Amino acid sequence: MNKIIFGLLILCSFNACAQKNKDNMERLAGLNNISANLVLFNNNENIIPVKQLEKLTIASVSIGFPYASAFDSLLNKYTKISSFNSNNYQNLTTLNDLEDDLKYFNTIIVPLTSAASNDARNINFIVSLAKSKQVIIALFGDGRGLTAFDALHVPIIWTEQNNAMSAEIIPQAIFGGIGVNKRLITALSPKYTAGSGYTTTPIRLKYTLPEDANVNSDDLEGIDAIANEAINAKATPGAVVLVVKDGKVIFNKAYGSHTYDSNLPDKVTDIFDLASLTKTTATTPTVMRLYEEGKLNLDTNIGAYIPKARESPMNPILVREVMLHQAGFIPYIPFHNALTTSDYSRDSSAAFPTKVADNYYVRKNYFKDVMWPKMLTAPIRTRGKYVYSDISMYVMKDVVERLSGVPLNQYVIDNFYKPLGMQTAGFLPRNRFTREQIIPTEQDIYFRKTLLVGYVHDQGAALVGGVSGHAGLFSSANDLAIIYQMLLNKGTYGGTQYFKPATVDMFTQKQSPVSRRGLGFDRWDPDLSKTYPSELASPQTYGHTGYTGTCVWVDPSRGLVYVFLSNRVNPSVSDKLGNMKIRGRIEDVINRAIDKGAK
Repeated sequence: MNKIIFGLLILCSFNACAQKNKDNMERLAGLNNISANLVLFNNNENIIPVKQLEKLTIASVSIGFPYASAFDSLLNKYTKISSFNSNNYQNLTTLNDLEDDLKYFNTIIVPLTSAASNDARNINFIVSLAKSKQVIIALFGDGRGLTAFDALHVPIIWTEQNNAMSAEIIPQAIFGGIGVNKRLITALSPKYTAGSGYTTTPIRLKYTLPEDANVNSDDLEGIDAIANEAINAKATPGAVVLVVKDGKVIFNKAYGSHTYDSNLPDKVTDIFDLASLTKTTATTPTVMRLYEEGKLNLDTNIGAYIPKARESPMNPILVREVMLHQAGFIPYIPFHNALTTSDYSRDSSAAFPTKVADNYYVRKNYFKDVMWPKMLTAPIRTRGKYVYSDISMYVMKDVVERLSGVPLNQYVIDNFYKPLGMQTAGFLPRNRFTREQIIPTEQDIYFRKTLLVGYVHDQGAALVGGVSGHAGLFSSANDLAIIYQMLLNKGTYGGTQYFKPATVDMFTQKQSPVSRRGLGFDRWDPDLSKTYPSELASPQTYGHTGYTGTCVWVDPSRGLVYVFLSNRVNPSVSDKLGNMKIRGRIEDVINRAIDKGAK
């Protein structure tokens, strides 16, 4: 009897999977049909795909569009979009009030149906906006609606389809997740004649189904099982997994909840403490940029850049050694253990300005007076050997801030995150987001005596105010996918070149005779007994892990970016996530699925 039941379960599971794959193939056919038949007009100035996001303030203004929510959701994967809806102004004879509410935006995306284009109020509103702002029109439905825009020269993307799927496609065409190449077969208006249309090519991530990247959805089912195994074993309260294959986001799912006793489920947009991913997502890109600009020489000694290091054991050490974790620094200094009651206050003041957590402030110049001298005078014992040390990135933060003249947290926002369209990535998230958007880390009963929500878990980074070179960065999974896709693209994303391919290659490839590491980046371990970062990871794989239960791995041989975010330190530090090899096992589910699809 049990064998019969088990057999039925297997059959039901297989049928469910097969149905999922079949449904996805049908859905993908519909999406591809919409994509193939998009027509782009008036793009002689190459406004589409949208570029230079750091210069834009963008609003999406739905003019009675029934799928505005889906439309705006896709837009927001590329950059921050503020949503408006003309339905909120229905009792007015004009949309002047709506136009007034848009005064602080320089780019307006307007989704509307062909029926809405017959309303003079709507057309007058768009014409008025276009006089002072960049307007982009997304037109859904009957192509004869184009006649309303014959006198207007703004980019228009048109689809005959007026449904939820088309609402997910056009935003991706606007930002270059997909390309457009269709031409009109017959004239639709005096202006939009046969042969009209512009061609664009993809420049950013596409959000799609696994089958779009030759991956069978069935073969990714194991991700759910492993993630839920971790949560059931209390290895982590929750997690987010994101998979990019060949520039296409084919999997992005949240599991569990913020804490074990929380009713807040994890969402794919949640913001996590990245821990040591800070090293490769903030500090190392800054080093790469300054190296390319000729401001930083990897074979110059630390004392040449840091005056206080000149009289310390750190003076002769080369930048290259620091980036390879071969400088001889001790791994870690538990600075918080040396705190006395005179070092902190529960209230902020001029004497205690550095915020460490809610109701916890450290005295002025604590880093300068206590922490930095300890690092500078720490013994150099293992120079030339690989010894992973957080001190390396305290040092590199000081170096890059001196050379750039800009605080690290501001530098990465201005030079990378804003131009790339990353909305959540950054330090000090409590200054920008609500508690509910941020995943809690440890219930700190020893140092800060509070649940840490949006304050960096790492004690040393906390004592310097939350901005450090080794920890302090927070982000959602999607933002990480963007910047690591840029690296996988050899430095190019969104029509902008951030790094030369040779620079990306040098920093991410093996650079040490004594370790597996690149410059700043961790890598695949040639000692196969370690199966690091996973059993099936290729020798090209680079990325990093984070103490809080995070990782990002890029595998150029598979066109893969794999993001795993969790808060395994909640409510207290546990080794279960690592012992159960959760991150590596999920990576191998992905690897197997990709390899199977490639056969």
